Amino acid sequence: MNAAADRIAEVLRKTRGAVDVRVEQTEGLPMLDIRPNRMAMSRIGVTAGDVQDTVAAAIGGREAGMIFEGDRRFPVVIRLSEASRSDLTQVAQIPVPTSAGGFVPLSTVADIAVVDGPNQISRENGKRRVVVQANVRDRDVAGVVADARAAIDAQATMPPGTYVEWGGQFENLASARDRLMLVVPVCFAVIMLLLYGALGSVRDAAIVFTGVPLALVGGVLALVVRGMPFSVSAAVGFIALLGIAVLNGLVMVSSIRDLMARGMDRVRAAHDGALARLRPVAMTALVASLGFVPMALGHGAGAEVQKPLATVVIGGLISATLLTLFVLPTLYARFGNGGRRRM
Repeated sequence: MNAAADRIAEVLRKTRGAVDVRVEQTEGLPMLDIRPNRMAMSRIGVTAGDVQDTVAAAIGGREAGMIFEGDRRFPVVIRLSEASRSDLTQVAQIPVPTSAGGFVPLSTVADIAVVDGPNQISRENGKRRVVVQANVRDRDVAGVVADARAAIDAQATMPPGTYVEWGGQFENLASARDRLMLVVPVCFAVIMLLLYGALGSVRDAAIVFTGVPLALVGGVLALVVRGMPFSVSAAVGFIALLGIAVLNGLVMVSSIRDLMARGMDRVRAAHDGALARLRPVAMTALVASLGFVPMALGHGAGAEVQKPLATVVIGGLISATLLTLFVLPTLYARFGNGGRRRM
């Protein structure tokens, strides 16, 4: 797993946007490694069991008897002292019995060395894991992961029984994206139902709803101009933007319908209603936009979350306001409900 993690780290270092790549430290703990030399054992007449039993008794300890104190029993364990176990010279001199009845030093039938062993073995859901970490800069997380996945599949061969999981911000993004696939259509449906309930006309509700696409276009263009990727905070900004855009459109159409209810024809009502609601609509958009300017220009802690949200809202409000003031009255004059509503 460490070798596979190192290969993945090399691929990530070559991926544009992935920086600060680091593999979880799993080794570095000094361990005493005693490996039996089978050729030497065969010449001297020592079996692997003899070597293992001797090492187990000297290093780990072996029960040699029992001490009784009343009805209590205490095992007597014999092993080398801590100082002797830490001294490779003394460990190498541990006597190992031979088949002829004599003894030979342990170093004669085994290779003794201090090696780096596992420092930690991490597990998740009962399975061993090694974490490869990386930060993302100057690119979107989804794009970096897509490129890294393709490169890993092509260059890094995974051992049998191992697999790769992507977590962190990418996992949060994927989870949020799945939720947004459900939340956004529900928001659109609820907005249409509320507009129909307020206006009593599917046609008028659809005209007000035309503010949504142009608002989305403005938000997307604002992200492109500032070079920001789509993120969860940007998606939240789009949802907030829809409410403001629909509110301004509803104010405009309600004014036009009120003028029509007083006997004015539709074209004239659209013109006068747009003039009457110019200041309220512009002030609503201006106040909301100015309120998000500090967030859009922030550079402190949390700016990576605030900037996309504020950018989407400001850009979307600009395009949605233009639609509400100029395009929406024209659409209503051409396609609005021609009937008159009684006060």
